[in-house]
Amino acid sequence: MVAVPFHRDVVVVGASAGGVESLRGLARALPEDFPAAVLVAMHLAPGSSSALPQILGRAGPLPATHAVHGGPVTKGMIHVAPPDRHLLLGDGTLVLSRGPTESGHRPAVNATFRSAAIHAGPAAVGVVLSGALDDGSAGLAALVERGGVAMVQDPAEALYPGMPRNALARTSTEHVYPVDVLGTVLDKLVRTPGEPGPVPPPSPALLLEDRIARDGVRMDAVTPGESNPPSGYSCPDCGGALLELGEPPDQYRCRIGHAWSTEALLRTHDLEFERALGTALRSLDEKAALARRMQRDAKLHGTTGLTGRYENTARECLEAAETLRRFLLAQYPETGSAS
Repeated sequence: MVAVPFHRDVVVVGASAGGVESLRGLARALPEDFPAAVLVAMHLAPGSSSALPQILGRAGPLPATHAVHGGPVTKGMIHVAPPDRHLLLGDGTLVLSRGPTESGHRPAVNATFRSAAIHAGPAAVGVVLSGALDDGSAGLAALVERGGVAMVQDPAEALYPGMPRNALARTSTEHVYPVDVLGTVLDKLVRTPGEPGPVPPPSPALLLEDRIARDGVRMDAVTPGESNPPSGYSCPDCGGALLELGEPPDQYRCRIGHAWSTEALLRTHDLEFERALGTALRSLDEKAALARRMQRDAKLHGTTGLTGRYENTARECLEAAETLRRFLLAQYPETGSAS
């Protein structure tokens, strides 16, 4: 049997912080006759409205629109994930899902990339643009394992280099460019026939994660076992126990499916710790202020026995607050005043 060359006709793009400018540059660099469909997953707040399709449609010649559930995967079109929906690839159709958040995000880049790895395989190109942390790195690795091609914005150009750097730490690729060059190379890549070769079937773990993204939140999406031992950590989304995934573990999921990368989990707990310290600091400041007021009232009413007690309480609270404030400023200098 003669192997038939194929064309890469699905491009999945992931972005987060700083991603609008990167996406505009990519849209500007793609020609009007671009022969592939473009699926864009960018982190958006759940209740927000998104003007990203209009922005990308004005930036370049390709039409851009919010993806529609069950709609066709159209070549020469930019399909943008709407807020609070994962954008997934089906068998020739687009799928929108309210599956569990991943590292706190829906849409999540990993979910889009995994679906392209399963349903497009060698015909897919994954592109990671500006963003913080590491969403997209696991999905890009899965796409490459299935024969797809990885492209990454040059971290030196990205406004937020975290996502590009983490993608490159996990997946080696020669296609690392500034956005305008990336778009030009991408156009050449999808026009060049690919040489067919052996492609491994999707792994059970990849199929499971894709199914979780499609099915929505439900109990026992992942169950404890030898391959998924309890991590000892709790899910920031629902408070449930997180199970370890991978060897060594670099991904965690709770039993209803919320997913967290190690880096995202660390950052989330860091934010929770910072908020808790901020709450404690405000409580100490308010307790000191209240004790001072009670001290003045006691003095005014001649209850001198209480005056010293309230004065000691105020002094202890202020001393503790000052210690906590110095710690906060040393650990989180970007927060400025924590009061």
